[in-house]
Amino acid sequence: MHFRRLFHMNILILGATGRVGSHIVTHALQDGHHVTVLVRNPEKVQPLHANLTILQGNVLNQEDVARAVNGKDVVISALNTDGTTTLTDSMPFIIGAMYEEGIERIITVGTAGILQSELSPELLRYQSSESKRRSTRAAEEHEQAYRLLERSTLKWTIVCPTALLEGERIGTYRVRRDILPGGGTEISVADTAEFTYSQIDAGDFIRSRVGIAY
Repeated sequence: MHFRRLFHMNILILGATGRVGSHIVTHALQDGHHVTVLVRNPEKVQPLHANLTILQGNVLNQEDVARAVNGKDVVISALNTDGTTTLTDSMPFIIGAMYEEGIERIITVGTAGILQSELSPELLRYQSSESKRRSTRAAEEHEQAYRLLERSTLKWTIVCPTALLEGERIGTYRVRRDILPGGGTEISVADTAEFTYSQIDAGDFIRSRVGIAY
């Protein structure tokens, strides 16, 4: 029997209505955990569940974040950049609320762009010739969130998927600390969510980024 079936936790999931976040909510509820989500539009949260608490609010509001973090065992953030500064503006509130509550464990979903470059190890992938993207805005935002976590005392893990595809969960993929698995070009939303969720009770990647790809 897996540990998570023995110890039901109170989990806060941010970005719960997004592609990856909604899958993580499903995994946690299936395992019997109590899940709290902080969302601007509660009607977007489906399906409803006895173990699901929906808080209406905004990650850019410090009081909303503090209320959401209160009483939790672990925080999972699948927030994305949405072309804004949501990630970097909310991260100090999340870290501060976790300090206040004495919660140490946070797992976030980043991007492969913030992994180290294998060709130029002193650079991140998005800063190097490995990156195929013209715009670096989202990666810069993810990097700032990563640096905030890096400077914190929290037990953080940032899951860094390469190109995110829709499609079925395959269940077999490669992961590597701080760099992208060699030749990896894509990973499904479902597999990214499964791996992110699995980090709740895995200690292999504490205080590190993890590249994930097929």
